[in-house]
Amino acid sequence: MEGTIRKALPGTQFIVELDNGHEILAYLAGKMRKYYIRVLLGDRVTVEMSTYDLTRGRIVYRHKKGQPPPPSEKPEKEA
Repeated sequence: MEGTIRKALPGTQFIVELDNGHEILAYLAGKMRKYYIRVLLGDRVTVEMSTYDLTRGRIVYRHKKGQPPPPSEKPEKEA
């Protein structure tokens, strides 16, 4: 799922507003921490949702400004 960073919390945790309007608590994935990828307020991110708690997730990708999502994601089908 994709969303926008709304608030930064301690411990590399963030409040993310998803495209469907829900807000979740998400933490930064290990590889993003390892390579010091910065996430700021207003950034577009891809989040993996927890199957057990739908209010939590993991930020796995920060979208670059003005570029489409990475090719590994499935494009949405138009009706």
